[in-house]
Amino acid sequence: MRKGAATAAVLAGLLATGPSFAVAADASRIDTLATSVAALEEEPIKALSVPAAEEKIAAFEAIGGGEASYYGAELAGNRTASGERFNPSALTAAHRTLPLGTKLRVTNKANGKSVIVRVNDRGPFLKHRVIDVSLAAAREIAMLRSGKAQVTLEIVRA
Repeated sequence: MRKGAATAAVLAGLLATGPSFAVAADASRIDTLATSVAALEEEPIKALSVPAAEEKIAAFEAIGGGEASYYGAELAGNRTASGERFNPSALTAAHRTLPLGTKLRVTNKANGKSVIVRVNDRGPFLKHRVIDVSLAAAREIAMLRSGKAQVTLEIVRA
C-alpha cells in the first residue's frame, strides 16, 4: 500500500470512528487531505537557517604581536597562575597582562596558521617574547621545529 493510500485509510478510519460530534467522512475531503499529506511525506527536508540575530559570530580585536614560544611536557602537572594544572595537550597560553580566561587567536605570520587559546598562566619571562603557548597550540600553528615564531594576537569577542 502506498503512503498516500495508507494515510487516507487512517484518516477515513479516524473520521468515521471519532467522537459523536465529528462530521461524517466525506470522500472528496479525505482524498484531498491524503494527497496533501502524501506530498508533504515526499518533500525533502530542508535545513532551517538561523536568524542573523541568533548567530554567534566571533569578532577579533587585534592587540599586536611579536615573538611567541611554547612550553612543553616538562611542566605538565604544575599549577598555572589560574590554579589549574598545566596540560600540554590543552590549547592554553601564558600572557603577562591579559586577564586569565581571555581567549586569543594566535596567528603564525610565517604560514598564516591560527589557533584559539585561553590565557591561564603568566609569562613569558623573556623580555622580547609576548606569549608562551602550550605544546598543542604550538603544534597547531606549526612552530614546534623552530621553538618560536612571529605571531599576531587578537582577542576573541563572542
